[in-house]
Formats: sequence, structure tokens, C-alpha cells
Amino acid sequence: MDAELFLASACELLAIPSTSEQPGELRRALDYVLDFVGPGFTVERFESGGKPSALVYPGPGGQRFRVILNAHLDVVPAPAAQFRPHRDGDRLFARGAQDMKLSGLLAAQVFREQAARLSYPVALQLVTDEEVGGRDGTRHQLEHGVRGDFVIVGETSGLDIVSESKGMLVVRLLAAGRNAHSAYPWLGDNALVKLQSSVASLLARYPAPAEEVWRTTVTLARVRTQNQARNQVPADAEGLLDIRFPAADTDLAGRTSAEVTAYLQGFCEPGVTPVVDILDPPHRADSDQPEVRRLRDVARRQGYAGGLLRKHGVSDGRFYGQLGIPAVAFGVGGSGQHGPDEYADLTTVASYYRALCDFFGAVDGPG
Repeated sequence: MDAELFLASACELLAIPSTSEQPGELRRALDYVLDFVGPGFTVERFESGGKPSALVYPGPGGQRFRVILNAHLDVVPAPAAQFRPHRDGDRLFARGAQDMKLSGLLAAQVFREQAARLSYPVALQLVTDEEVGGRDGTRHQLEHGVRGDFVIVGETSGLDIVSESKGMLVVRLLAAGRNAHSAYPWLGDNALVKLQSSVASLLARYPAPAEEVWRTTVTLARVRTQNQARNQVPADAEGLLDIRFPAADTDLAGRTSAEVTAYLQGFCEPGVTPVVDILDPPHRADSDQPEVRRLRDVARRQGYAGGLLRKHGVSDGRFYGQLGIPAVAFGVGGSGQHGPDEYADLTTVASYYRALCDFFGAVDGPG
């Protein structure tokens, strides 16, 4: 791999503002990587909810793949300046540099060089909706029969292996009250106040941690009401909660949506109803899995610890885990994910490339 040519291509990809509200840019990012991979492969295209995705592989369709490399090409919104990549020493700054266009393009580089010569079927899975849930990309492809024995998701990890992640619960709290003139609040029933009290009860049970800790967290992400008048008691309110929970939280882990709804109802004021929109269980890949051991070995041969990590955020690997298919995250280094100073650590690029090539090096398949 020519490192400078690769980084030039990476900067072109990073310059594409492929956010969820810009479907044309999502498609442009996907087409860019497909063009980067080049001809000679079968390309299956998918689309769901306006989100395009693709599966690329050598040979005919209808295969179960030994290994799937999964990469998402969508990013969260950012100011225009963050879509103008720039280097500062060993750091490449841009929206998506860490999360996860650089790792995704490296996976595409390794795939185009290695896939056709391998004795076992492999695939490159490219999606454009991970940042908004992954249901129209990876999960949609799985619903259409895509299967693999082992999945590497290129989320940043600094060449460690993320084998465990929390579950994700997305909940709306719907509060119903009664309008009244704000000068006579005793005549009304303030839905915003009831919502506020319900959220406070949840946060008393799950307070925001002051430092990293492996326990359930609750984030109030949004509050809204149809009320627009200063002098009116609001009759409705809605709060959006993002809850992340480990397997040890038996109030949430292993529960059905109905059970979680009943549990959350216990924190709510009368007139406030929880509605579960997303309930994804915690995900864990067995550290004794042969492919996990092989990833650790190839990382160590590049001078990295190849440690096992658990992460608070989720990846599309959870959809494979729900089907009993082992999936891990393994990517380059960096920092600032979703922030104004997001960057990729360029010292990890060549090592990551060589580690992936090494992973695919055994002619009889990984492990």
C-alpha cells in the first residue's frame, strides 16, 4: 500500500458530508468506496429507509462468508470546516476520521488486495446508517439473508479488540396534562413539570457518572412540547432518553420491551407513559473464539497490546451477535469522536493495514 496515495483517497472520502439528512451525500460516499475497491467483484446493492448499502465479494452470490469486513460511511453532522481534512503531525483531523471512514477505507484496501486470492469466501459490507441506528443497513442486509462466520467492524480501537458492548435502549416519555392560563396554574396540569419529575426519578436511580464506569447510564437527549405560548400551561411534553446498560443490569438486560416498559413506568408520574422505540441487548464475543485470538496475535506482531476492550457505545456488530454470529470491533487509533477535534492517529494506519493482511494470511482461513 502506498501510504500517501491512500491518505489522499481518505481525505477525498472525508470531504464528503455523508450525514443522514443528505441522502445524495450518503450515496456519493458509498459510490466512492465502491469505485476505490474497483472492478472484478460482485456488488449487491441494498436500500431501506432511503439509506443505501452494499455487499461486495468475489465469486457468485448465495454464499455464507467466512469473514465479513463491516464499515459505515455515514457521519454525524459537523460544521463545514470539519469536512476539510487537514493533517497536524501524526493526526488527521476531520469529521469521520476516527469514526470510522479511515478504518473503513483501509478495510476496502485490504479487501481489494486480498479477497480474490483467498481460498474461503469473504465480503466487504458498506452501510450508511450506523449513526442513526443501523437498522436500514446492516440489519436490513441480515434480514435479506446475508450471513458470515465472523465479522470485523472497523470502529476505532487502536488495534485492540472490542469484544463487549452495552445494550442500547431508546425511550420516549410522553406526558399528558391540561392547558390553562399561566396566571392561573391551579386550573391546569403542567405536562412539562410531570415529565421533569419523571426524568429526575430516573436520574436519581441512574445518576450521571463523574468518570468512566461500567454501569447503566441515562441521557436526556431532547425535550419538546407543542406549546408555543409563554402564558399557557403546556398540555403535552415528550422527552427522549438514550439508555446504555451492561449485561449485569438485570432490570433491563434479558427483558422484553413490555417488561422494560413496565419497569420504567415505575419512575413516571401519573400521566407520563414510557414508549420503547429501540431495545438492543448487550453484545459480547467469546474471547476464546479462534478468530479473536488470531486478531490479538496479529495486533501483537505489529507491536500493539491486542487487548480486549469493552465499550459503552454500540456498533452494528450487535445485529450479528443477536443471530449468534461473533463480531468484534477492530480499527485504527484516534480521538474526539463526534466532537470538534475528531482525528485519526496516522501512526496506526500502516500497522492496521498489515494486521488485517496478516489476519487473512492463512490459506485455510483465519484461526
